[in-house]
Amino acid sequence: MSKIKNIVLVHGAFADGSGWRGIYDILKANGYNVTVVHNPLTSLEDGVQAVNIALDKIGQSTVLVGHSYGGVIITEAGNHQNVEALVYVAAFQPGDGETALQWLQTAPAAPENGVLPADENGIIYYDKDKYHMGICADLSPEDADFMYASQGAFYAKGFVTPIKKAAWKSKPSYAVIATEDKSIPPEIQEAMYKRSKTASTYVKGSHAVYISQTEAVADVIIAASVHAS
Repeated sequence: MSKIKNIVLVHGAFADGSGWRGIYDILKANGYNVTVVHNPLTSLEDGVQAVNIALDKIGQSTVLVGHSYGGVIITEAGNHQNVEALVYVAAFQPGDGETALQWLQTAPAAPENGVLPADENGIIYYDKDKYHMGICADLSPEDADFMYASQGAFYAKGFVTPIKKAAWKSKPSYAVIATEDKSIPPEIQEAMYKRSKTASTYVKGSHAVYISQTEAVADVIIAASVHAS
């Protein structure tokens, strides 16, 4: 059975690329060429540019994967000619003219959610006291502490910049719905993916399901690489 051999992984807000290590190891062991993009988190445009640079360098058919806010990035960057399929991992999936914030406001926030208002620099932080339960309740306190310490600075404008052209309208799309997510409630994930007719897989896990449930998430990425080839 043929499969697309190139996978590009895009992290979201309040995180960095190191969270993909478990997925990276599984995919590498299965013969994939894996690229972990450093999402600058400064703007939607900057994130798309970072992904496009990686896709240009690969120069071959690729499956593009995004977690959380990374879903906004891949929705726009997925229009790149080398992208054959998209995978949304507990990720935002806006349509044309839509923003991540619009979707986040379609359901009440969980009590564990710790997203704070933007500061004087336009940066949004996550409440340190809520980070473990709100982002990665199924990881150890030590792993949660590392994630908090290593996260990138997320600029609020990324949340409110609308998508110009949603790639999921023209490319096969797959998704992981994290059933215990306290940052993007599962009902929001369901609504987005149902609207787009995205093939979705339910996985019991926190918002950081890509770290806590690496095998299940990797299985979805591998399936996308086979179905899209």
